[in-house]
Amino acid sequence: MAIFHLSVKTVSRSAGRSATAAAAYRAGVEITDERTGEIHDYTRKGGVESAELVLPAGAPEWAADRAALWNAAEQAEKRKNSTVAREFEIALPEELSPAERARLARDFAREIVERHGCAADVCIHAPGRGGDDRNHHAHILLTTRRLGPDGLTEKTRELDDQKTGKVLVTEWRERYAQLQNERLREAGLSVQVDHRTLAEQGQDREPTRHLGPTATAIERRTGQPSRKRQDYEQDYEQDATERLARAKAAGELERQGKAADASIISLSSDIEAAKRERAEQQAREARQREQAERQRIERMTSTELAAEIGRLRPPRVIDLVERDRAVLQAEAERQALQNQHTEAGSAAARARDQAQAWRDAHGIRAALHDKGLMQSATLAALEQQRAEKRAEWQTLGPRIEEASLRVQHVRQQAHQRITAEQAPTLAKLAELEALRKEKVRQEHEAKQREQARQRAERERAAVPQDFAKLAQRRELRMSGWSDRGEQWKAAPEGLKKLIDGYNAAPKEARPAILARIMDDPKRRDQVRELMAEQRQQYRANDRGMSL
Repeated sequence: MAIFHLSVKTVSRSAGRSATAAAAYRAGVEITDERTGEIHDYTRKGGVESAELVLPAGAPEWAADRAALWNAAEQAEKRKNSTVAREFEIALPEELSPAERARLARDFAREIVERHGCAADVCIHAPGRGGDDRNHHAHILLTTRRLGPDGLTEKTRELDDQKTGKVLVTEWRERYAQLQNERLREAGLSVQVDHRTLAEQGQDREPTRHLGPTATAIERRTGQPSRKRQDYEQDYEQDATERLARAKAAGELERQGKAADASIISLSSDIEAAKRERAEQQAREARQREQAERQRIERMTSTELAAEIGRLRPPRVIDLVERDRAVLQAEAERQALQNQHTEAGSAAARARDQAQAWRDAHGIRAALHDKGLMQSATLAALEQQRAEKRAEWQTLGPRIEEASLRVQHVRQQAHQRITAEQAPTLAKLAELEALRKEKVRQEHEAKQREQARQRAERERAAVPQDFAKLAQRRELRMSGWSDRGEQWKAAPEGLKKLIDGYNAAPKEARPAILARIMDDPKRRDQVRELMAEQRQQYRANDRGMSL
């Protein structure tokens, strides 16, 4: 798994180091320090996969020679504690090929050179024997001065300054993480690195520790763990014990929560898929809410819909415009200018009246003042005050007009904005109003059907009594029946047969016959219809028929 590492170090004479020695070691070559005469020979050093100089545009030809470049860097510094070189040490992804790792280091060095104008010596080292075989890394050795056509010039102070240096290092760490992730994606790898600390990433785990070259060399030479590693392991065991105790104290709920989080993370490794799933879930919930709301509305009566419409109806746009914050602020500014304008006019008028009163009281002095023979401080002050207030009054006039136009413009904007905001609500209200009218129609039809049903029930309930009465009248041959024989002939044949059959039966059997007729819904409805037809004939003759 790719890891992120970028550290910035300096090569300083105060530590007994030199740029020539550092360059020879990292490149695995021999360089003679012309300043001291010392020969730095690292030609037998192994593990150097490549070494390449990256120079800024316009660099002199001699700078392409490694020994010449770093001797020039040494000779450019005069103080005994000078910083003669700066190093960016970076980790290279083990997942990339050697060529891609070299390209990554070279491109990163070129960006540094182009930004700061210095020269860079890019040396790629393979993992050391006996160490982690994934520890591919590069040493980017930089000059502390800019390199131009005339050689090394001014210092790269921006990297030395305590304030800007830290910011720049942070920026370069972030840039290297971006560049490394780009190359990993180009290689079709999903692994990514992060330049931030574990705390900044929100990860609660122990960071890895770097033993350093001294401890590593001791372990390689002796084959035994160094004191530094033993101290780290002891500290780690103590920290692990403390973390375990804190984890146990957190309780079962926290463990369950972490297990659930881990399960969610493992099931949602594809972030894009998780986002789509969440979006689909939100869409489903929105549709369910919409469907529930539609069902609630459809279950409402016309009266309930009228109340719902009244509840949802927004205030008038003109009322909301008057209460709009921007409109109130613009109106307040206009009113403030108007008050200033009125006050300036009033002050000018007061100064004019006071000056006239003074002139009336001091006529001679006023005349001498006007002719320039003497100067009245009081009159001059009043005239000056009047002139200033009148000028202020005149200046405020156009500003009031501008403020009035602004109020009008802000009102129009507020009106358009509020109208647009209310459009969805008004559209919903129109739908509810159409539904309410349809409910009114349906409720009216339902009421008519209910009334018709109740009339039919009453008519069916009256059928047995009416039928029995008609049968009795037929049997008793009521007075006037012989005179109205034609009306009986005009009666429905079915009714005649039922009545005659009913009367032909013994009186003790008639209740049972009538019950059978009424128990048969079809026969009962026929009787009801026949009797209704008979009543219509009675009404047509404007008198009733007596049997």
